[in-house]
Amino acid sequence: MNVIRSYVNELRQFAGKRLYGYVLLMLLISVLDMVTLYMLIPLLSLIGVFGGGTGSLPFAQVFEPLRSMPLVTSLAIVLGLYSLLTIIQGFIQRKQSVMGAEIQQGFIKSLRLRVYRSIMRSNWTFFLRKRKSDLSHMLTTELARVSQGTNLVLMLATSILFTVLQIGFAMVLSVKMTLLVLIGGGLLALYSRRFVRKSKAYGDRMTELSQDYFSGIQENLNGIKDIKSNMLEASHFDWFRKMANRLEHNLIQQVRLNSTTQLIYKLISVVFIIGFIVLSVQVFQLQPERSVLIILIFARLWPRFSGIQSYLEYISALIPAFHALSKLQKECEQAEESYRPVAHGEGPTQTLRDGIRCNDVTFHYNEEHEAALKDINLFIPAGQMTAIAGRSGAGKSTLIDLLMGLMEPQQGAVEVDGVRLTGERLLSWRNSIGYVAQEPFLFHSSIRDNLLLVKPDATEDDLWEALEFAACDEFVRRLPEGLDTIIGDRGVRLSGGERQRIVLARAILRKPEVLILDEATSSLDTENEAKVQAALDKLKGHITLIVIAHRLSTIRNADQVVVVDNGQIVQTGEFAQLSRETKGTFHQLLGYQNAAQ
Repeated sequence: MNVIRSYVNELRQFAGKRLYGYVLLMLLISVLDMVTLYMLIPLLSLIGVFGGGTGSLPFAQVFEPLRSMPLVTSLAIVLGLYSLLTIIQGFIQRKQSVMGAEIQQGFIKSLRLRVYRSIMRSNWTFFLRKRKSDLSHMLTTELARVSQGTNLVLMLATSILFTVLQIGFAMVLSVKMTLLVLIGGGLLALYSRRFVRKSKAYGDRMTELSQDYFSGIQENLNGIKDIKSNMLEASHFDWFRKMANRLEHNLIQQVRLNSTTQLIYKLISVVFIIGFIVLSVQVFQLQPERSVLIILIFARLWPRFSGIQSYLEYISALIPAFHALSKLQKECEQAEESYRPVAHGEGPTQTLRDGIRCNDVTFHYNEEHEAALKDINLFIPAGQMTAIAGRSGAGKSTLIDLLMGLMEPQQGAVEVDGVRLTGERLLSWRNSIGYVAQEPFLFHSSIRDNLLLVKPDATEDDLWEALEFAACDEFVRRLPEGLDTIIGDRGVRLSGGERQRIVLARAILRKPEVLILDEATSSLDTENEAKVQAALDKLKGHITLIVIAHRLSTIRNADQVVVVDNGQIVQTGEFAQLSRETKGTFHQLLGYQNAAQ
């Protein structure tokens, strides 16, 4: 329960004085509940149930003046006061419910923002270790369960406060009877602990199942084209049906457990009520008005006992969600980057004057495995085009990640204009880079919105200039709604080449100091590839170009080609020079591609 206690402390810090106001309202409601319950006795006495006597009750002298009044007047006073107190109680309950909802939802909103901010501030290696579906699951399903748990904690606190006050009132009426009930309730609570443990086990299972469910759905939808193309619908539906059955079974078992405890409390409450009546008359010989009041109190109090037990079971089932969220926050804190991100355009930028240098750079994704990059020494001059070539898995993407400052090497250093790239310098450096990934990513919105993401103040002319530069202005003009055309999830309504050119236009719109293209022309036809290559040639001398190339024909005009193999730089030089080195890796790669063509 330590994790629950931690979140309750956070809730207290968030709510501040409002939480104390909430507790005060709970106290008022409980007191009014006892007062209205207590007023039933003089009301019953006035209509002759107790023969007009209430003298054995505490505070009975308060009702003495009613005896000297006419019956109609006495009933009117008692009923009027009872109605007034009930109405006041109703308004206070409404205020308490709204305040509770405001505190709970406000706390969950702040928690949601804090978790998402922590994820966004985590370094790149954190995302390489985590499944994206697990993060999505945490921000949706698990946060919703934490929200539910927070609400149950507030309700549990309300029930406990009400129960304590009602027990105190019952002790005033009859210490022996109250102690008897408390002993019985305590024994029942000890017996019910095993139900709480079972409920937590079901909660653990629910966390695992919902995580697998969420991950499976996301993977299936991401690969829906392969599923449809290979006629795999039946097998994936079979997986979904089995997962749905397991979720259903777990939830039903949890409800069955809770229903069993409620049934036990219900049956025992019948025994207690009968026992009260027998003991109050035969053993303790209490006055009728005292007996009725005690029975009324415990008739209302016993559901609170069962409610507390129910809350404990449900909270126990939600504890795994609190643990999972707490664990994620700690992982994000450990992986937090050394600078604070800012909105695009607000942070400083960095002009690249000399170039980028790697000095004896070595990088491990995991210290137990072989280094992804070893002893990298490289200089990328400013204003020129540098191409990075190599086989798949050679380390090209890792090198690019280091050059962008997404990761920092364990040994050696990456320097920009002679200054080590670390700490706060990462902010200005990343703010100066444009990146086009091998798998272009677009949002489910219009082309205009996708472009404006990197430069919200761009004019219409700026947008069309960037599109023309990326050789995609013609097909955008042909679209029914032009720039305002909705392109679908991840740009699914566009072809692969069209998506890649839109992303290239977005990177160019930013007017970066360094433009990095991760095989940005791989999905283009020969004509459009030539257009993009011509545009890139125009950029030479104005910005620094770094290109990862699998299709070696796209880097013929590069100022230098860097060949990477097994995490090491094995060749560096111009395209023509490397192609003539018959024993070199580059010559082999070029031979493979020429043979394939």
